[in-house]
Amino acid sequence: MHFTLLGSVSAETGARVVALDGNKQRTVFAALLLAHGKVVTDERLIRFVWGWDPPASSVNQLYTYVSRLRTRLGDGVRLERGGPGYRLDIGDSTVDWETFRELADAGGAELRAGRYAEAERGLAAALALWRGPALTGVTEQLAGAEAPRMEEARLCAEEHRTEAALALGRHTETVAGLTRQVALHPLREGMRGQLMTALYRCGRQAEALALYEAGRRALAEELGIDPGPALRGLYEEILRGALPAPPAPERVRSVLADPVREAGPPPEGAGA
Repeated sequence: MHFTLLGSVSAETGARVVALDGNKQRTVFAALLLAHGKVVTDERLIRFVWGWDPPASSVNQLYTYVSRLRTRLGDGVRLERGGPGYRLDIGDSTVDWETFRELADAGGAELRAGRYAEAERGLAAALALWRGPALTGVTEQLAGAEAPRMEEARLCAEEHRTEAALALGRHTETVAGLTRQVALHPLREGMRGQLMTALYRCGRQAEALALYEAGRRALAEELGIDPGPALRGLYEEILRGALPAPPAPERVRSVLADPVREAGPPPEGAGA
């Protein structure tokens, strides 16, 4: 079986889509998948499903959701009672979130090793698994607890893929995508620095400098802070016209010393 969390929560076996009834059952299913085979207590599941004011029948309703899941998922997985809650053993089944993390980690390792073509391919494969905002179709309680870290992982993978592309000299083709990402995530200094670098290498120095100023204003207005030292240093290099061209791939370093510095919480939605 294959389970999807990076977009609409779903389960498939072969060509058949497993029926999941509404956002509450999807929430129970997704919470169990995210626990990686560990027990999720009744209390935690109930809070994910109903929040802090559950109905008196919540324990019985939870049992019903679990029983239906057990029947619909079939023999390929084990959904069993474990002490104060439930655990899901998926056996040989796959989860797109776990596959994404494996590919993203491997791509990051290739990037650190200076193998930029391999890094870009691996990270692109990881990002291709996303079909929309993570955990679509679950309750706001579960989405609020889990989706932000998943979105952060996606954005980090986006930055790493772009870093590899810039190291390979593909600055021209990164500008459009980076422009969209910076508009969606104006407080991410890593992405802004990457777009500044790409614009400068395309001969668009004035636009790169203006982009820095726009970011400086956004950080001041939203968070009351100045850009970090890496972004300021990049600005000074561009201002002097001293930003080096991409070196030979084996000697390329990160565009920013800290390319994934997060200046604030990401907006909702995947923004792919």
